[in-house]
Amino acid sequence: MIVSCSSYFDSHINHTELGNDTRSSEFLLLGLSEEPELQPFLFGLFLSMYLVTILGNLLIILAVNSDSHLHTPMYFFLANLSFVDICVTSTTVPKMLANIQTQRKVITYESCITQIYFFILFVVLDNFLLTVMAYDRFVAICHPLCYTVIMNPKFCGLLVLVSWIVSVLNSLLQTLMVLQLSFCTGMEIPHFFCELSQMIQLACSDTFLNYMVTCFTTVLLGGAPLAGVLYSYSKIVSSICGISSAQGKYKAFSTCASHLSVVSLFYCTSLGVYFSSAATQSSHSSATASVMYTVVTPMLNPFIYSLRNRDIKEALNVFFRGKP
Repeated sequence: MIVSCSSYFDSHINHTELGNDTRSSEFLLLGLSEEPELQPFLFGLFLSMYLVTILGNLLIILAVNSDSHLHTPMYFFLANLSFVDICVTSTTVPKMLANIQTQRKVITYESCITQIYFFILFVVLDNFLLTVMAYDRFVAICHPLCYTVIMNPKFCGLLVLVSWIVSVLNSLLQTLMVLQLSFCTGMEIPHFFCELSQMIQLACSDTFLNYMVTCFTTVLLGGAPLAGVLYSYSKIVSSICGISSAQGKYKAFSTCASHLSVVSLFYCTSLGVYFSSAATQSSHSSATASVMYTVVTPMLNPFIYSLRNRDIKEALNVFFRGKP
């Protein structure tokens, strides 16, 4: 959920001057490009990326569930992250592919609201899971003797449950706020999915409260987890520096290298979309940048975790070949 608060207030001034608002029953998703010759390329590219995302994350889930050696907190959170990554991509890409294939850009009001709800839900949940995984690595490296006591199955399940509850409540709040808005007829969304900030900017009714709520939740639910991740890794780095042997330092760092790569990719792409939206008024540029954290990041996560992870490789080898 990437928003630009400054653009919200500019849009608020413009929309409050409009009158005779009517609620539109349909919207037009303009997509990434309106050039006809690019549509087959975009369809093939995003279909390939979507299939790779689904397959890669499903393999992670299968590996974790099939191997008892992977029934640990780290892999429990990883399996949940893979499931959420599948959901994030499935919320946006299939509709875009259908629009390209049928050459129709229409999305109904109900479908748009549904897409907003699930997209916000899974993106925020993705953020929370990355934070929980950072805490797991913090306990494992900084408090190894207490790890099994602290990260017990009940506590791990509670962390995931709380993440789901907060994400669902936030998504419900944001969606209910959008339902209070009115839209003019013939509305065009310069994006490949119904993104929250784009919807608010298109509204003909007063959107000041929407802007305030969205900015507040973005800072709270985006800033707090990021602060938690930064704090966890500051303690992890401090602990690793305190290890005397080079082998011990490498072993400690290797346990969190994959997660650190995924966290960096997620936050760098998300912040990149935010700053590109704030720095430019081009909605097309924002839509193109959004591809990074909505499509590319979920696709790369399984590769990051599997290529450097011997346990995942061995689990998949046993699953497919029936032998270590």
